[in-house]
Amino acid sequence: MKIEGVVISGKNKGEKIGFPTVNLRLDEESVASFGDGVYAGNIFLENSEKKVAIFIDIQNNLLEAHILDFSGNLRGKTIELEIGRKLRDTIIFSNEADLIAQITRDVEKIRNME
Repeated sequence: MKIEGVVISGKNKGEKIGFPTVNLRLDEESVASFGDGVYAGNIFLENSEKKVAIFIDIQNNLLEAHILDFSGNLRGKTIELEIGRKLRDTIIFSNEADLIAQITRDVEKIRNME
């Protein structure tokens, strides 16, 4: 499924732990299509397709996407993401180190997907 939206400002938590994200506010139709969790996906940027690690937070109608091998500021721009396979459900971590380790594993899994 594809989701299009304007990149909004976030709290910069991802950037602070080494995984900057673009953030999209989800509409009710999009929210109904997904469950909370981490998904693999793709985005088209600068005439190329890039892999993304996507976190969907249904309670807050928010999608956060870490674009692999990309640095830049997309705030205010319209982007389209293709959401693919769900990797896992949401996990509440007791510390930042465990969160970083899990995101690292998620990104590596996505990087190795065909």
